[in-house]
Amino acid sequence: MSTTDIHDSAYSWFRLCVTMAIAMVANVGIWAIVLVLPAVEAEFGVSRADASLAYTLTMMGFAAGNLLIGRVVDRFGVTLALIGASVISACGYLLSMVAPTMGLLWLTHLLLGLGTAVGFGPLMADISHWFLRRRGIAVALVASGNYISGGIWPTILTPMLVNGDWRQVYLLLAVVTLVAVIPLALLLRRRLPDEAHGVAQAASDLKAMSAGFTPRQLQWLLGLAGIGCCIAMSMPQVHIVAYCIGLGYGPAVGADLLSLMLLGGAASRIFFGLVADRLGGVRTVLVGALLQALALALYLPWDAMVPLYVISLVFGLSQGGIVPSYALVVREYMPAREAGARVGFVLMMTVLGMAIGGWMSGWIYDLSGSYRMAFLNGVLWNGLTVGVMLLLLARSRPRAPKAAVV
Repeated sequence: MSTTDIHDSAYSWFRLCVTMAIAMVANVGIWAIVLVLPAVEAEFGVSRADASLAYTLTMMGFAAGNLLIGRVVDRFGVTLALIGASVISACGYLLSMVAPTMGLLWLTHLLLGLGTAVGFGPLMADISHWFLRRRGIAVALVASGNYISGGIWPTILTPMLVNGDWRQVYLLLAVVTLVAVIPLALLLRRRLPDEAHGVAQAASDLKAMSAGFTPRQLQWLLGLAGIGCCIAMSMPQVHIVAYCIGLGYGPAVGADLLSLMLLGGAASRIFFGLVADRLGGVRTVLVGALLQALALALYLPWDAMVPLYVISLVFGLSQGGIVPSYALVVREYMPAREAGARVGFVLMMTVLGMAIGGWMSGWIYDLSGSYRMAFLNGVLWNGLTVGVMLLLLARSRPRAPKAAVV
């Protein structure tokens, strides 16, 4: 098979399907604590902010895992990374079940987040090598596995939460992770030939020259943008169940809203993936950030049940395309052989934003007694993302040649 037959080939699409299946299982680790947050808070007798730290530690592990596992993928391939990470995730679930204190539960969720990370940035980086013309939709579909996971699993697990202990949920997830991820990982053993990297590298080199940023500078700019948008994004995603309980609607309504929000996000990622193939990654991030700010603002005037269903769907449809578009910007401007590490770093920063935002919203709630200021906080942080994207667009515009001096 020639290099021209490798990208966007039938095998590429088969690999994409397998990768999506893995993502839908591997990513459930970051949503598990969101579902059991009220139960953990009640069992250990801690504040909302302290309970939210379990999510924060999960996301910190998830952030580090995106960078570290991304480097493993660059060097050893995605199959070995998936097998090792699935074992780490299973250990995180099992150790959480036997944690006797909140402090130890924080640490076990750090481990859980580390293993879960393989289902996000590393998979996005790997699939990006197999597509050129349809890279936007391919990366978006893999990224949508994160939201599809968050949309499907709460519905599956809610009966267990109502009728049983949260530890039973974690035991089930440990078993499913090992049984599903390892066999699927073995289907991804094929590696991309070295000469195929050269085709992708030529395209990224040309675009990088027009932007005027070094890879390191662009990497940090994208990281700052990722922190801003994901502090904003974390408010509804992390606290929607607790928010609904506070309004008197109960955890089942909160779980429904989370599922609706995340399934909307999955659809949004697919749509914005198609858009990104035409507009490019930078413009897609900008559009998504502006829509996310608008959707967050809608939570402020309305908190009745029916409007919350509508707003949660609007929020999911608005923001789903932001994070995968960062991976597209990396692939458009940075070295192809460093995709795992570069994508991993930028997505690590987005996850740090989610971690900070998840805790920050709980802290603001403890101080103010409501989530209103937390929603406003998210809108303000979202402005950082908009500013960075506008800067990058301004620097990337073709410049008119200087007039000759006569």
